[in-house]
Amino acid sequence: MMTKKVDLLDVVQKILKLDSQMRFAAIIDSKGKIREAIMKTGKASLESQKEEEHFCKQVAQRRAMRKEFDKTLGKVRYVHVEREKVSQMVIYTKRNIVYFTMEPEMPINTKIRLITKIKKISADL
Repeated sequence: MMTKKVDLLDVVQKILKLDSQMRFAAIIDSKGKIREAIMKTGKASLESQKEEEHFCKQVAQRRAMRKEFDKTLGKVRYVHVEREKVSQMVIYTKRNIVYFTMEPEMPINTKIRLITKIKKISADL
C-alpha cells in the first residue's frame, strides 16, 4: 500500500495564509519533535527556540494523557488555549499534531472557521 507523501512546509504555509492574524504554525510528531514550523513574516516570536521545543514536547505528552479519556468522552477534536498575548490551537491528526497560534483578539467564530479549514488541510497527516 502506497502512502501519499505530504509536503509539510506546504501545509504550514497554507495554514499561515488563511488569515492575517495567524502567527505561527507547526507540525509535531507523536514524541513532540517539530517536523516543520514557520513563524509568519513580520511577527515576533514570543518564545525562544528552546522554549518552543519544550512546549511542543508537552503538547505531545498532553495528547497521550487525553487519550485515556477517549473511550468515555470521545476523541479530542481540537484544543484551544486563550492567553493574554496569543491564542494557541492544537489539532490531532492520525500521526501528527498541528499546532498554530494567532492574535488573541480574533473573534471566536473566525477561530472556529479556521479550525475547520486547517482540519481539511491537515487531513492526510
